[in-house]
Amino acid sequence: MIAPGATIGILGGGQLGRMLAVAAAQLGYRTHILAPDRESVAAQTASSLTRAEYDDRDALAAFAAACDVVTYEFENVALGPVEWLAERIPVHPAPAALRVAQERVAEKRFVEGLGGRPAPWAAIASRADLAAALERIGTPAILKTVRFGYDGKGQTVIREPADADAAWDAIGGPSVLEGFIAFAHEFSILIARGSDGGTVRYDAPDNVHVDAILRTSTLPAAAAVLAQVDEATALAGRIADELGYVGVLACEFFVGPDGPVFNEMAPRVHNSGHWTIEGAETSQFENHIRAICGLPLGTTALTGRQVTMRNLIGDDPWDGALTEPGAHLHLYGKGATRPGRKMGHVTTVTR
Repeated sequence: MIAPGATIGILGGGQLGRMLAVAAAQLGYRTHILAPDRESVAAQTASSLTRAEYDDRDALAAFAAACDVVTYEFENVALGPVEWLAERIPVHPAPAALRVAQERVAEKRFVEGLGGRPAPWAAIASRADLAAALERIGTPAILKTVRFGYDGKGQTVIREPADADAAWDAIGGPSVLEGFIAFAHEFSILIARGSDGGTVRYDAPDNVHVDAILRTSTLPAAAAVLAQVDEATALAGRIADELGYVGVLACEFFVGPDGPVFNEMAPRVHNSGHWTIEGAETSQFENHIRAICGLPLGTTALTGRQVTMRNLIGDDPWDGALTEPGAHLHLYGKGATRPGRKMGHVTTVTR
């Protein structure tokens, strides 16, 4: 066990790091952010900040010396520095989780090997590969970069074969073609796993995306979601066990005609779990801190009969939440608004 009073290092300076730092402080831990951001919203709630590039070995060495355990708040941090840190200090989740989640081809093959069911897909290395894949998978389809990309970035839709040239030009490199899935609901499974292999699971939220960005998460989820939760949860558990995972793991799914269709995994706390701060007995952020420090995991029971989380994106108004019964406002301390930028969220709990 890493006892309260220790320092938790967090790679990344965004809002997930911000909320992790708040949860850590409530349990008596200090937090140390390492990020290259000129303005880090995580640093506003953390104990200390190192502003440096992730591959700055001098900064990494000083960071490791100052921390007792390290975690990360986003999966696009370079793998090399995380592996370097893991040779010197406990890092959770382990680099193996990043290695899988950062590369879409590896992720899909990994999940298929565990009995998961992703959408029809093909690895694309050339324009000829794309043509052949479109022949097999058909349209509409979506072309995604193999690495990086989130909230709709790094991907483009191919609605008919004539769109293929423009899509290839837009992505311009190794990619994955995914067939569209006819679905009525999207949902996510969030589990927290301790170093002893013990896990807790949160209720699955019914997620609505607009322009590839999460707009709302609602609980209880629709009956169609609830019918597929057990199978999806079992897959998430196999993923965590195979990786020796420690911390919160999020897996996104579509409700498919023959069972849950795996979309992607995130080896970190997740936007679709923000509702847990007020909507669950123990938030995803607190359970992540508990897991990586070896503390007992907390109960995930709902605190109300209905919970809704709404992202505040761009210039969405936020002040109405201050007078809304049961509403809890979270602003992330960011500067200028811009389209598609997550500025905060509101969680409403109905008891």
